[in-house]
Amino acid sequence: MKYLISISYDGSKFYGFQRLIGHNTVQKKIEDALSTIAKESIEIKGAGRTDRGVHAIDQKATFNLNININQDHLKLALNSLISPYIYITNIKVVNNDFHPRFQVVKKEYIYKINIGEFNPLYYDYIYEPNYKLDINKMKECAKLFIGIHNFKNFTSGERNNYECIIYNIEFTEKNNILEIKFTGKSFYRYMVRNLVGAMLDVSNNKVSLDEIKEALEHPEIKRQFKTAIPNGLYLNKIIYEEE
Repeated sequence: MKYLISISYDGSKFYGFQRLIGHNTVQKKIEDALSTIAKESIEIKGAGRTDRGVHAIDQKATFNLNININQDHLKLALNSLISPYIYITNIKVVNNDFHPRFQVVKKEYIYKINIGEFNPLYYDYIYEPNYKLDINKMKECAKLFIGIHNFKNFTSGERNNYECIIYNIEFTEKNNILEIKFTGKSFYRYMVRNLVGAMLDVSNNKVSLDEIKEALEHPEIKRQFKTAIPNGLYLNKIIYEEE
């Protein structure tokens, strides 16, 4: 039987999501637990990867089990083995042809920035710049990213296609925490962190809006912008068509 799980985790405690030999990762922790429960080797397929230090509120993954077990009991057993830094929020049965990555309709990422006084307790979870932000400039920069663009200058690594769509970028502020929510079809490696970094560069007058436009319109001209640290980034939600 094939299961889809929703996963929340504290990325500061892991070397990213994807299994890596010799490192403590979210995928390895869950696979080890499932293998203990099933008494055979179990592999999971994630809806995407998160890098070292990046958190998740609603990551998704699938796996197959050959044992007959109630979903509530499976959730309880799994959480007892993976706590305290990972928690399975939901488990449901899906069709055998369901793919956690290819059937994604939308993804949401949130980047958190402390715009108030420095707080050492925030370090692993919220970016704390040592300067005042010009949020209006950041919003103007964000508008340039909405729509279909070639994001080569805002992506790390080589790939065949750098084009993707961002549906919306929303800014909210509460209790001196600025949250920037990105909603799109897909996001490439370091892309959200690089988009936030570009906004910070614009805020600091290190980069102009015209330079951001040029980087989008002429991806063949290599540009380098700030990459925001992973600590403030959260995979907030993964949406499938049936949802």
